[in-house]
Amino acid sequence: MQPFRMSALELLGAYRRRALSPVEAMASVIERVEAFEPHIHATWLYAPERALKEARASEARWAKGEPIGPLDGVPVTVKDNIATRGDPKPVGTAAEDMTPQQADAPPAARLREAGAVIFAKTTMPDYGMLSSGLSSFHALARNPWKLDRNPGGSSAGAGAAAAALYGPLHLGTDIGGSVRLPAGWCGIFGLKPSAGRIPIDPPYIGRVAGPMTRDAADAALMMATLSLPDARDYSSLKHESLDWAVKPAPLKGLKLGLLLEAGCGAAPTAEVKAAIERAARDFEAAGAHVEPMKPFLTQDMLDGLDRFWRARALNDIGQLAARRRALILPFVREWAESAAGFSGVEVFRGFDQIPEMRKAAVEATAKFDFVLSPTAPMTAFPAEWASPSRDPLNPFPHIGFTVAYNMSEQPAASVNCGFDAEGLPIGLQIIGCRFDDLGVLALARTFEAMRAGEARPWPEPQAA
Repeated sequence: MQPFRMSALELLGAYRRRALSPVEAMASVIERVEAFEPHIHATWLYAPERALKEARASEARWAKGEPIGPLDGVPVTVKDNIATRGDPKPVGTAAEDMTPQQADAPPAARLREAGAVIFAKTTMPDYGMLSSGLSSFHALARNPWKLDRNPGGSSAGAGAAAAALYGPLHLGTDIGGSVRLPAGWCGIFGLKPSAGRIPIDPPYIGRVAGPMTRDAADAALMMATLSLPDARDYSSLKHESLDWAVKPAPLKGLKLGLLLEAGCGAAPTAEVKAAIERAARDFEAAGAHVEPMKPFLTQDMLDGLDRFWRARALNDIGQLAARRRALILPFVREWAESAAGFSGVEVFRGFDQIPEMRKAAVEATAKFDFVLSPTAPMTAFPAEWASPSRDPLNPFPHIGFTVAYNMSEQPAASVNCGFDAEGLPIGLQIIGCRFDDLGVLALARTFEAMRAGEARPWPEPQAA
């Protein structure tokens, strides 16, 4: 098997047996990137020579039987908005300055300490406020499954890179669906962990970092490293020494909720709904009890959160000089500037939807071991669109199934559960109780095992 196709667990096993070296693995990933990258634009600050130098150092450590950590020599990408020492952090927008960062952010620091080879940053839209690969700074990111379609976002490049087999491990961030949506639209696995499980800097309400991989086992491997403590995140959870080597979960007697209506945003398409219903039947046939759920969010909740986010974005961009502000992607700028007429009361009422969402999500999911839902109500939309709605005054019709769990701090993952008639992936979201990240990973592994015989080949490079 070509090394770029191997999982992180397979690479580490091969290093241990001396059947493969980190240099061979990195060279294979570089070859893959250079074949596919002109078509999908998933990376930024791609540094193959530096990566090979780090791989040679890893190779020497493995030759002595002295790896420095559990990811030594494994190729990894990190999203643009996660600081890496010495590199600028444009957060997807041409409006930001290019000041080199003084230190690695906590997730990047943990990966580096574990010996991972960070060979590229991945692309994202302006300020991470789009579920799209459209950016005023980065080249337009495209979906490897169909080049005229979007990979989703805001972890756009990470989703595309994972599906294009740019090595096994990728790191994204999520505040309303930004790990899970590109995972669903790119047919990969993405975990939004419990809030605070992975220390992050700067922390913010609903914002988490999460692994984006080809399967749940590699995501669990990443979690063992990413969840290590860092004092810079004053809101992080107390570190627990968990066994992240998760195995498939027994299904007999498990109580699963099935949520097919979010209560806000767009309704799922017929193909998406059918794929989720089929997944539910598979779980039921394997011994789980599946119970339909009523929607628990409202459009007022989503609209209120949108108003708060607009006001926050307006405050951020209002601090920029006019010439820099003009560089922001027009869709994002228009969205943020629409908050100029909001009163303080309107903004507060928007902010107040966060605890309302949290309460509604916790109450609705409490009686179930896990909840199943679509990750997104539709499959991947055209590459050039900023949003499925194409409307900056109605920007979030696609996050109705994902955003509540950022606010409720519950773990949620997206795992591929099928394809539409165009061959575009459909994501199944698995939601767990707060802190049950291990349970979500185990149930995802179970589902992957159930569907193993239906796996499609990963996309290959092609002309745009």
